[in-house]
Amino acid sequence: MASTHDVQHKMSTANRGSEVNTISETDLLGAVPATLFIGGEWTAAESGKTLDVFDPSTGDLLKSIADASPDDGIRALDAAVAAADAWAATAPRARGELLRGAFDLLQQRKHEVALLMTLEMGKPLAEAAGEVAYGGEFLRWFGEEAVRISGRYGTNPEGTGRMVVSQRPVGPAFLITPWNFPLAMATRKIAPALAAGCTVVVKPAELTPLTTLYLARLFEEVGLPAGVLNVITTSRSADVSAPIIADRRLRKLSFTGSTGVGRTLITQAAANVLRTSMELGGNAPFIVFGDADLDKAVDGALAAKFRNTGQACTAANRFIVHSSVASEFARRVSEKVEAFRMGRGTQPGVTIGPLINDKAVDKADHLVQDALSRGATLMTGGHRAARAGSFFEPTVITNVPADSEILREEIFGPVLSIVEFDDEEQAVRLANDTEYGLVSYVFTESLARGQRMIDRLDTGMMGLNVGVISNAAAPFGGVKQSGLGREGGAEGIHEYLSTKYTLIPN
Repeated sequence: MASTHDVQHKMSTANRGSEVNTISETDLLGAVPATLFIGGEWTAAESGKTLDVFDPSTGDLLKSIADASPDDGIRALDAAVAAADAWAATAPRARGELLRGAFDLLQQRKHEVALLMTLEMGKPLAEAAGEVAYGGEFLRWFGEEAVRISGRYGTNPEGTGRMVVSQRPVGPAFLITPWNFPLAMATRKIAPALAAGCTVVVKPAELTPLTTLYLARLFEEVGLPAGVLNVITTSRSADVSAPIIADRRLRKLSFTGSTGVGRTLITQAAANVLRTSMELGGNAPFIVFGDADLDKAVDGALAAKFRNTGQACTAANRFIVHSSVASEFARRVSEKVEAFRMGRGTQPGVTIGPLINDKAVDKADHLVQDALSRGATLMTGGHRAARAGSFFEPTVITNVPADSEILREEIFGPVLSIVEFDDEEQAVRLANDTEYGLVSYVFTESLARGQRMIDRLDTGMMGLNVGVISNAAAPFGGVKQSGLGREGGAEGIHEYLSTKYTLIPN
């Protein structure tokens, strides 16, 4: 995921990923634990209930796993609390080495992990392999950051004493991850927490929990102490999460998901004044100015929109294109989209996988039909795919009216919608006309204009002449209704640290 070119190359050569997997799907699924991971032990849910995980490309059952209850969630928090002091006192180098060990083991198992993500989430195998590379970098990056936690020392301004500023682990953390990037969203939260000296309870999404269970097994294999990492899988997310968040022993909550759920969690977290990190919804503008290199803009558009079949919070949602190049841009993009191959992600040559479930297909269909009913023009796609599984055709629509729902709601699907603008002021106004502020994309050959866009676009991140920006070494996060805090980069570890000031008198 280092560049737009890399992502496009992976999308166009998805068949290569399947050639290196030697493990069968049956054997791989058998290697995934079917139980909860609490206090270093694999344990069934107290109720004995199970949760079914399905393949979105076929609708077939993949595996039945433990379905945690609220009591199971508290058991996991108990284990994290019991391990907290010893883990916080563990030398930073030792914490870093365990993260590095998990990184190395992940690289050894990268083909298995990629296949597992493709099975439970549906993304093409080459994209899953890209996620293993990206997700693994958080383990390596924060393994290195563990030994760089620092403070400061100095004389106070009055000269009456010495000031010591130090960093301490914030305490037990509850990490709630989404379904769309099953590995990377887990490592992006787990790695900085462990590096900082925090113990964690992880609750993966109901739709894609298998990758997180497999990751927990990798941590177990490298010798992570019992209770430092606990994983609970459940179909009753709200019921299980609420008692954990209400428990006064919890000190940190990190969530990636919808803005609506995020607001609810922030409200719950307020009772105990929890540290919170919220990576929420997006409505990313993708601006193409008249002076843009259209080859770069088209490649960037394909990466920003169709990576992960459009199911990413960073996916471009609104393509705001200068009227002088809008027709040509739409034509070139449509030609590329028509060449995509849709199918099960394990099949050779597939570049577009399924959406996560039929509800997601219904949403994409509704948004497209609403835009068309208001006068938008369909260039290609636009319909549910006539095949088994949760598929929607990769779609391009132009001349999208301003009152269309698709310009207000996060699509989370393979639909590229284009509106036109005439001048820079209008482009900025259209881009900022949303409650969200996660990421923006700008294509222009003018350095001065690019610098103006950095200052004027209300987003936490921006890609200038590039369609993929995520990197473990960079701070990831948004403004406005897109969330609080940052993940990744030097900033990411500070989300799990509290600052302590001590005055030593002369």
